[in-house]
Amino acid sequence: MSYPRIIALTLLAMIAFASNSLLCRIALKHTDIDAASFTTIRLISGAVALWLIVQIRQGTNEGKGNWLSASALFVYAAGFSFAYISLPAATGALMLFGAVQITMIGYGIWSGERLLRWQVVGLILALGGLIGLLLPGLSAPPLYSSIMMLGAGVAWGVYSLRGRGVGDPTRVTAGNFMRAALIAVILSVLMLNNISLNNLGVWYAISSGAIASGIGYAIWYTALPGLKATNAATVQLSVPVIAAFGGIVFLGEPISLRLAIATVTILGGIALVILEKQRARSP
Repeated sequence: MSYPRIIALTLLAMIAFASNSLLCRIALKHTDIDAASFTTIRLISGAVALWLIVQIRQGTNEGKGNWLSASALFVYAAGFSFAYISLPAATGALMLFGAVQITMIGYGIWSGERLLRWQVVGLILALGGLIGLLLPGLSAPPLYSSIMMLGAGVAWGVYSLRGRGVGDPTRVTAGNFMRAALIAVILSVLMLNNISLNNLGVWYAISSGAIASGIGYAIWYTALPGLKATNAATVQLSVPVIAAFGGIVFLGEPISLRLAIATVTILGGIALVILEKQRARSP
């Protein structure tokens, strides 16, 4: 695959991932769809899109997903939706990304990985940025929604860790989406009295599931083999930035000083951890 094509696919994947925050926030803020229905429709749409992609393309038959990973995927998707009832798109995307990365870094430490001095500094910066974002004040995000989004980030971190080396990533993701969709249907049944649907909200959920999630993951897994490990990790730092830009343009969301400082410290700290790790591995 040519380098320009890799760059184009990577950019498309990052835009798709950031679009999930925008689509969910727009749907829950400007339409009558409820969070449980959004989650269920998103997961079903993603499962259908990924199943079709797996059937069409040439790939290996390795991997089919499992219920533990699907449960983590469901917790992520549900927490994501319920958090965006009141969280701005940019704040939610930053919290999600920070929680995902800190979960994965924390797992590495728990597994015996030793952090270098600058990696420790980076981790402290990232944690400090998250704490600073959550401290009480006029510009602080709602606590309940923040907890839901941080929980979603931890769940996605667990899902990502469980997905390492399990076979064809697109096929595995399709299998996990199908299982997670079944769990989401149960959630919707349990919340039947609170279900609220309208055409526009449903279309936003389908777009989030089929395009931003299903096709987005397929594009990302296509580009990933052509990226170095460091590039693959650092390019994901762009997702909260793209979401913030989209929030300003499409939702008219302001960027507070607190959010700006948190963005710099969280993304800068995580970048420091990733880059320092790669530098240490270089001969």
